[in-house]
Amino acid sequence: MAEKIYLASPHMSDEGFEMEYIKEAFATNWIAPLGPNVNEFEKEFAAKVGTKYAAAVNTGTAAIHLALRAAGVEEGDIVFCPSFTFSATVNPIIYEKAIPVFIDSDEETWNICPIVLEEAFEKYPQVKAVIVVHLYGLSADMDKIMAICNHHGVTVIEDAAESLGTLYKGRQTGTFGEYGVFSFNGNKIITTSGGGMLVSDNQEKIEKVRFWSTQSRDAARHYQHSELGFNYRMSNISAGIGRGQLKVLDQRVAKKKCIFEFYKRELEQLPGIQFMPINHWNQPNYWLSCITLDGSIKPLEIMEALGDENIESRPLWKPMHQQPFFKWCDYIGETVSEKLFKSGVCLPSDTKMTEADQERICHIIKGL
Repeated sequence: MAEKIYLASPHMSDEGFEMEYIKEAFATNWIAPLGPNVNEFEKEFAAKVGTKYAAAVNTGTAAIHLALRAAGVEEGDIVFCPSFTFSATVNPIIYEKAIPVFIDSDEETWNICPIVLEEAFEKYPQVKAVIVVHLYGLSADMDKIMAICNHHGVTVIEDAAESLGTLYKGRQTGTFGEYGVFSFNGNKIITTSGGGMLVSDNQEKIEKVRFWSTQSRDAARHYQHSELGFNYRMSNISAGIGRGQLKVLDQRVAKKKCIFEFYKRELEQLPGIQFMPINHWNQPNYWLSCITLDGSIKPLEIMEALGDENIESRPLWKPMHQQPFFKWCDYIGETVSEKLFKSGVCLPSDTKMTEADQERICHIIKGL
């Protein structure tokens, strides 16, 4: 059987930038958490995305959790978030014993629908925060969303875990709300094997997040804790990998775009296939190349045909309001997220794929 083709699997850069910082960590004995790589990664990342401050943590989920705490979300508070997302967006709301209310998507962006968001504010004017997701590297319509949230005086947290390198009207996603969250999980466009970053222009809040993420250790000679803390800080070695990966982000985005354009060129003429929406104001990072189907061929048929050839693909995200764990939560909207889930496929988008790999994938799909 041919070598397996993965959905998304970032790799070490050809230039070996990562090893430079990893060797430095070993040479200086900064193998334990914290160290110079962590501080420098935060500075370099903030500069890259265009924000003032950043806090490096061990997962994107931890970054969302700390953003919610920084926003003052407490037990019983309502938090809006899209239904069409991964559960890591929602789980931290439950960590704080707050209440998620799910918002439907629009077909133009696949992200939170501004019209439905307005409806949600009418029903829940007491909402404490809004989590906006930029799914699959596609930007939400931030001008409309920010205007609505600012009108209601509500904190916006951007889950940009999948959209590092995506631009909305020339500006990096994750920098519009008070807090932006990024992920460096093993399947993201750059990786530290596992890790996350919280960004903000609010220095006081970022310093507080760093404090919480290191077990809330007070400034005392002995171990003293006046607040609840978490073991969320990124390690020095992981940060070293991140510094090296950050240097090749632009190349990764360019490669992802080439992958998407290859699929579109080869497949868009087939009846019943539509590609994820690319708007004139949205410059995606093309993290995953996604299609929807409305013809006789069903998503499962494509996924099974690719799987038979050792090629990984997946459905689009199953909406949160359809998940057994969240069945008690309110959902506002219609059926856009449900239709996307039922009709969508994430095609292999690994930057290590060759053109021959993509030709094989397209040949299989055309054969159906």
